[in-house]
Amino acid sequence: MNKKPLTNESGEVRSLTRADIKEFRPASEVLPAELMAVLPKRKPGQRGKQKSPKKESVTIRYSSDVLSYFRSTGPGWQTRINKALEEWLAEHRD
Repeated sequence: MNKKPLTNESGEVRSLTRADIKEFRPASEVLPAELMAVLPKRKPGQRGKQKSPKKESVTIRYSSDVLSYFRSTGPGWQTRINKALEEWLAEHRD
C-alpha cells in the first residue's frame, strides 16, 4: 500500500504514479450514499445532456480564400464560419 501523501507541506499536489492509480477505488465505495444518489448515472465515457443544441457534422467545400481567411484567425475558426453563416441567414430570411 502506498503511503506517500498526495500533497506536500505547502499543499502542492504531486504527480500521480501508477501505484497511486492502482489504489483508487470506485466512487461508490468512498462517497456517501446521499451524494451518490444525486450524481448523474452514466456509463464511463458516456456524455451528459447537451447544454446547447447539437451541431450536425457535414462535409462542405469552401473556396481556398474563405478557408485561408478563417484559418488565419486562429483556433475557433470553424465556429466563426458558423457564426458568419448564422448572421447572414438572420439578415436574409424572408
